[in-house]
Amino acid sequence: MRGGNKMTKKLINDAGTVIDEMLAGIVAAHPRHVRLLDHSPRSLISAGAPRPGKVGIVVGGGSGHEPGFLGYVGRGMADGAAVGNPFASPGPDPIVATTKAVHGGAGVLYIIGNYAGDVMNFEMAAELAELESITTRTVVVTDDVASAPISEAGRRRGVAGAVFVFKAAGAAADMGRDLSGVAQVAEMANASVRTMGVALEPCSLPATLKHNFTLSADELELGIGIHGEPGVERGPMRPADAVADAILDRVLAELDPPPGSDVAVLVNGMGGTPLMELYIVARHVLDRLSRRNLAIHRCLVGNFLTALEMAGCSISVIKLNDELKVLLDYPAEPVLFRDF
Repeated sequence: MRGGNKMTKKLINDAGTVIDEMLAGIVAAHPRHVRLLDHSPRSLISAGAPRPGKVGIVVGGGSGHEPGFLGYVGRGMADGAAVGNPFASPGPDPIVATTKAVHGGAGVLYIIGNYAGDVMNFEMAAELAELESITTRTVVVTDDVASAPISEAGRRRGVAGAVFVFKAAGAAADMGRDLSGVAQVAEMANASVRTMGVALEPCSLPATLKHNFTLSADELELGIGIHGEPGVERGPMRPADAVADAILDRVLAELDPPPGSDVAVLVNGMGGTPLMELYIVARHVLDRLSRRNLAIHRCLVGNFLTALEMAGCSISVIKLNDELKVLLDYPAEPVLFRDF
């Protein structure tokens, strides 16, 4: 059943002020990393932006996914983020304001998830930026294998694999590559990563305090989206290893990395899953990849792209070439994450 009547509790003051208060808290806590624009309070800007001659990178989307998307603003990753309401795209105005604030003369790359509102509003912002003589490019992340068949990969949602795309593109920009080169890196990373998630419990929006879908006590849903979009299979609860296998079967069937390949792995919490459980999943994922004779170049475990307090996780695997390995290892200081 989609939608639920159970009321939830949140540590907020008012549903209408959650985004502004969150942003104020981030800037107050991390003034060396980020700032807000006075005339555009939904535009979070790296303290070092703009940098003359460097390609600017703007990410964005709805809030409620923290640390995505705003948490990846900082040296070596994004130069700015446009922030929308919970699970809702930012409007064109904050996107344009963010674009202008990070533009260092070399153009601006937008990296966004494949959601209708985000695509439409960033397209509008790109047109407005062009009127300001700012050249933009857009890369749309489409890593979620559960949301469309591979023959229709352009319809797939962008989920936690976006973190690898942000990282690779941010490194390329910091190294001084031009706009075309940074966009090519982002497209290469997107083409190399696959993700699938699972939900054990739903989440609720601050404005409603009601679950956006329901699962019984003994159910889980495989392939669910980060806004509660339906998955590909709803079934009985099962052990962590079996859940990880169900996800990896889909991910590896598409990536099909040959033995000896280098990969990086992201075990991402959906917001309400303890690290204990994420590391139990990571243990099995890494063991299975190693038994397939894949070299684990890097493994990230934790909350990277969440869905408010949803319980569950996603698993992303990216197949690496030498260039992507260098880019993932390149130093970065995003405001809400330090493990790259």
